[in-house]
Amino acid sequence: MIAEIGHFSLLLALGVALAQMILPIWGAQRGNQALMRMGSSAAQAQFVLLLIAFSALTVAYVTSDFSLLNVVQNSHSAKPMLYKVSGVWGNHEGSLLLWVLILALFGCAVAVFGRNLPPDLKANVLGVQGSISVAFLLFMIMTSNPFIRADPAPFEGRGLNPILQDPALSFHPPFLYLGYVGFSVAFSFAVAALITGRIDPAWARWVRPWTLMAWMFLTLGISMGSWWAYYELGWGGWWFWDPVENASFMPWLSGTALLHSALVMEKRDSLKIWTILLAILTFSLSLMGAFLVRSGVLTSVHSFATDPARGVFILGIMVIFIGGALALFAHRAQMLRQGGIFAPVSREGSLVLNNLLITTSCAAVFIGTLYPLALEAVTGDKISVGPPFFNATFGPLMIPLLIAMPFGPFLAWKRGDILGVAQRLSVAAVVTALVVIAVYAYLARGPWLAPLALGMGIWVIAGALSEVAFRAKMFRAPWEEVFRRLRNLPRAAYGTAVAHLGVGVMVLGVVATTAWQSEKILAVKPGETVNIAGYDLRFGGVAPSQGPNYREQIGVLIVKRGGEEITRLHPSKRLYDAPKTATTEAGIYASWGGDLYVVLGDELKEGAFTLRFYFNPLVRFIWIGTLIMFFGGFLSLSDRRLRVGAPKRARAAPANAAPAE
Repeated sequence: MIAEIGHFSLLLALGVALAQMILPIWGAQRGNQALMRMGSSAAQAQFVLLLIAFSALTVAYVTSDFSLLNVVQNSHSAKPMLYKVSGVWGNHEGSLLLWVLILALFGCAVAVFGRNLPPDLKANVLGVQGSISVAFLLFMIMTSNPFIRADPAPFEGRGLNPILQDPALSFHPPFLYLGYVGFSVAFSFAVAALITGRIDPAWARWVRPWTLMAWMFLTLGISMGSWWAYYELGWGGWWFWDPVENASFMPWLSGTALLHSALVMEKRDSLKIWTILLAILTFSLSLMGAFLVRSGVLTSVHSFATDPARGVFILGIMVIFIGGALALFAHRAQMLRQGGIFAPVSREGSLVLNNLLITTSCAAVFIGTLYPLALEAVTGDKISVGPPFFNATFGPLMIPLLIAMPFGPFLAWKRGDILGVAQRLSVAAVVTALVVIAVYAYLARGPWLAPLALGMGIWVIAGALSEVAFRAKMFRAPWEEVFRRLRNLPRAAYGTAVAHLGVGVMVLGVVATTAWQSEKILAVKPGETVNIAGYDLRFGGVAPSQGPNYREQIGVLIVKRGGEEITRLHPSKRLYDAPKTATTEAGIYASWGGDLYVVLGDELKEGAFTLRFYFNPLVRFIWIGTLIMFFGGFLSLSDRRLRVGAPKRARAAPANAAPAE
């Protein structure tokens, strides 16, 4: 009965989404306030209905209701409760239901918190948002219905993919979808602006909070996915340029450019064409990510579906929304004025440079990801584009971006003084130079460019701190005034500085891990000792163990440094019962200096085992940096000036009103 309620709610949600798509846009065209208000009611009703449907599917997983085919294919009664719940979105149908639920959540949020929006703009935004819901609800109901009954119902399910049975991956997809789907609001605002002709600084102020929120969640989602791959897949790395990883990275890059471009549009009424185009392209890249994951064109640990018919349906959705939005953009291009003029050396100029470098790097990732697929589709030839290509194209584009990043916040709008900014950053430059020299002196070995790359991370961090110090007149005014200025600094200013600082911290981790990782792959017998990066690891053998729904072989390694035992690592190999799948669990000793990382391999002759040893210097800085970036976004979002959007214009006072005293 609960499943039928969920299915019926899904069908009702489609009807409500159709009303949300048609009525408010029609009302905006006719100037009918009642029809425009229907958009808000429909958006809230759609969210409630989809929440009911999602709750019904969750109940089916929690209670192991194997009368539902989706539960049979992706759950098992012996699974821990956490993975029964996460199994709801650990498959194609359930994850698609989560997708449309989050889509409805954002539509509902615009309806509730968008009271400051002009009625016609709000109506068109909700109408476009409703059209996206209609497309994905049709896709779900016609090809991916999670409420199909199993006939006959089995006594037991097949279980969730064991690779997905991990705490980090339990929360990774919801955060990722909040980012992916969150960019739909920026897309809806862009299309609504093209429909209404309302493209001005106020529009940029309205769209920035939604873009920032989506960017924050996508940052967190990508970071959690990287962390999961690091310790779960046993590859010893944190990023592999997997096509599905790239599919989430590209909208993040485009969304980053959109945030900076919208700032220029808000402050200087410039870059209108570019900002609207970025809003369209960012969500288009999110749709492309959905296509790659669900079309069956990729074989990846991240992919859900292998049915080409589903891929054709999503391809149709992409053609309609991307093609339609770009056609409308081309039709309205003449009405888009660029606005204020600015000098190349200015705050606007620095943000334009930021956009050029980020979008070019996004294009490089796009080509490297899709070229093999396009070549295979046209010629049938299969090629692999891996880390060497991406490192050679993406890395050099980041160098000028990191160098320029500290300059931007110091430059004035319209026309800046590059020499004055260089003077203000002199302390940051000295600190960077000292760190680079110290690293060269300490290592006295290659790779010789790595200390310079490490210095770029220090440069970005020092630049972010210098910005706050300059704004507060630190060392140039009495401390009472300094503290007063620090208290009165806008949260958005703190948010920008913190986010840039997070980028610098992440760069430190990326450079150190890439340049100075140590690796050994050996056949080791019990009692033998291996040395790596100053650690002595004595292999104590392997013992069997039984988990709730798996069996495993657990290795023991006694880790010593300077003759003293500091920890014991327990890498393992697991064999899950349902489905029968083998996985690895790395043994990791984390420290500020880096991670000691051990993976247990196959058993060899005479009791030896293949063991892979890694030492990854400063690798934790990568994820710490992303968390700092997320916190910076949160600080900016908490700034009331950003959250409330553009203020309503005050009504003109009556002619006979007395002036205020």
